[in-house]
Amino acid sequence: MPFIPHTDEDIQQMLDTIGVSSIDDLFDEIPASLRNNTLKFVPEQATEMEVSRLMHARAAQDGQPLCFMGAGAYDHHIPSAVWELTTRGEFYTAYTPYQAEASQGTLQLLYEYQTMMASLNGLDVSNASLYDGASALAEAVLMAVRANRKSKSKRILMPRTVHPNYRKTVTSITGKQGVTVELIDYDRESGAVDVSTLPTDPGDFAALVIPQPNFFGVLEDVDALTDWAHQHKALVIGVVNPVALAVLKPPGEWGADGADIACGEGQPLGIPMFSGGPYYGFMCCKQEFVRQMPGRIIGRTVDLEGKPGFTLTLQAREQHIRRSKATSNICTNQGLMITATTIHMSLLGAQGLENVALNCHANTQKLVQKLSELQGIETVFNNPVFHESVIRISAPLNEVMRALHDQNLLPGFALQDDYPELENCLLVCATEKRTEEDIETYVNHMQRILG
Repeated sequence: MPFIPHTDEDIQQMLDTIGVSSIDDLFDEIPASLRNNTLKFVPEQATEMEVSRLMHARAAQDGQPLCFMGAGAYDHHIPSAVWELTTRGEFYTAYTPYQAEASQGTLQLLYEYQTMMASLNGLDVSNASLYDGASALAEAVLMAVRANRKSKSKRILMPRTVHPNYRKTVTSITGKQGVTVELIDYDRESGAVDVSTLPTDPGDFAALVIPQPNFFGVLEDVDALTDWAHQHKALVIGVVNPVALAVLKPPGEWGADGADIACGEGQPLGIPMFSGGPYYGFMCCKQEFVRQMPGRIIGRTVDLEGKPGFTLTLQAREQHIRRSKATSNICTNQGLMITATTIHMSLLGAQGLENVALNCHANTQKLVQKLSELQGIETVFNNPVFHESVIRISAPLNEVMRALHDQNLLPGFALQDDYPELENCLLVCATEKRTEEDIETYVNHMQRILG
């Protein structure tokens, strides 16, 4: 409903009822020396037209560059129906979807989301989202430490090919809880972890993290890594791109027994790039670990009349149970984001999502092939890739990127700050939105700049 402000008469009537002459009298206990009577940088008022113009001007500052950047957030096509439905009042303004009084419509949508995500990951159960992919991995690490009864350790093995920001987030969240993250290096030729170099006796560790594809876009040997971890009585945490799962083996089928936990960033499934967020994290696991999963789980049941209904089945968090027994301090979820994802996946269907993945892969292959034909550019890794690939440029990368930015291009993600050994290396990405003309535009500008 529209916002209806109080009239002067309404305000005066309320003041008369409580026996004060002005609103200022309600705050007379605050000393005058502590009061700020002027807000220099806040205008007193603005009309709807003025506010709308200001917000459009702020949005325009981001521009609309041609995007060849991935690195965790991807420029995918989103059908117009997705956000037309997501921003309906029934979803858009519905608050606290984790409470018992949540509507059946909201609960059913969350249930459908969980069903889709569990199927996509090849695992038994899914929760109803987390904050983002990075914090989802941190929660998965803590979950693995709690769930692995065969390990007394809080050691986590994690490849350097995991997203650098994810690694930093895991360290920030779990470091003060006694968890130790030990990094595994990658092979310089393949860009993936070489299983043959892993120790035969790694000692006691709780879990191994496996990214698929990894931060370089390279596909890891997930079967061998999963079996190696299970042989040493550790759990396996898969960090996956949900679009890639339309064409790649899901975590639940890795190795002989499958990954135990899967998590990742849900932004590729119907969430615009939004100038940096909000996004959401997803998490799935095997049935045996469901009580260690953070967040909330929606279940389907029948009422006394035999009619189907939906309810909060599991919510092992501190607002609902004793703090000492809570699995997490997550206090909300990204309900609006997963509403968009549920609608997005419903519209695309299995075949549509597979088409998106295949077109992303094909466009990236075209882009990398054309770029690598230019003098001064070479591919870095020889393993198969999905969605992204690393190229090395002979010229100073910062200067090249600055010149490409001037052409309204986002050319990719510079790797040398996070990976010093990859100096002048660029992580490039081409989603299904990139046309032949887009790719030619990028290649031609790159050729001219390098020339």
